[in-house]
Amino acid sequence: MPSPELSVVLTATEDYATVRKTIEHLRRQTAAAKIELVLVARRASELRAPAADLAPFHSHVVVELDPIRSIGAANAAGVRAASAAVVALAEDHCFPAEDWAERILLAHRNGYAVVGPVMTNANPRTAVSWADFFIGYGPWAAPCASREANFLPGHNSSYKREVLLGYGPGLEGMLESETVLHWDLRGKGHRLYLDSTIRAAHTNYSLWSVWLRVQYLGGRMFAGTRLKGAPLAKRLLYAAASPLIPAIRLLRITKSVAGAGLWTQWLRTLPTLMIGLTIDGVGQAVGYLAGPSDAMERLAPYEFCRIRNITAEDRTEVFG
Repeated sequence: MPSPELSVVLTATEDYATVRKTIEHLRRQTAAAKIELVLVARRASELRAPAADLAPFHSHVVVELDPIRSIGAANAAGVRAASAAVVALAEDHCFPAEDWAERILLAHRNGYAVVGPVMTNANPRTAVSWADFFIGYGPWAAPCASREANFLPGHNSSYKREVLLGYGPGLEGMLESETVLHWDLRGKGHRLYLDSTIRAAHTNYSLWSVWLRVQYLGGRMFAGTRLKGAPLAKRLLYAAASPLIPAIRLLRITKSVAGAGLWTQWLRTLPTLMIGLTIDGVGQAVGYLAGPSDAMERLAPYEFCRIRNITAEDRTEVFG
């Protein structure tokens, strides 16, 4: 049997039900027979994945990781266990189009280290969901043109496995904030590509209480990771400039909105968006001054089982 061409890493912090929806989309892939499904779980016995659900894939492997402390640690464990030359990261709340895998493999033939998809909003009912989508995935909101990029969608892009393994024991930390990883790869001369033919629908937070907490923790983790080990003077400079973060990010988001033609959603979301960007800016200021602290561990529960962190209406519509 030939080797798999694509390994897809997917984490299940609880039982199989938490990843069933994503696996449904993966098993419908036109290139499903080329996919090695790498499932990261606390214990293999907790998954109980139906054989029929796994049958369309080339192969599958379960990686035991207990405890699962963060998304970066889980993805790193999956990457190390993968056997294909190209590894794609997947989430329990992001659903790829049927030709996603096939088009990833085609794009990687052009020598890119990282290939990313364009994103759509899987739960567009609320202003919170749109604000979360714009903040997290605005630069890659569909429709947009294919292009080489400085950074790509976190937790949903694909990599040459050997490039990731080059980070050795530091891989977990780099995968916590993939924007920092992508900047580092660019600095080392690697090429990153956004492919507009690769599409995925992302389920965003739609509960205010959860979303605001995530904005702060995400901002702190990003800033703390970005300047980890930097001199105090540099950290103070970045912290002093942090009040500009909401305005700068809003301008970038507005540019993305213009390119995707999402003006109606942007206008509806603007007040919510400004609140979220402000909270993120506060988190970044704290991160620059005091480092990430335990932001990674506090953020981890929200990265998994997204079904718990959306409205009842979204839960029914997206997950059934």
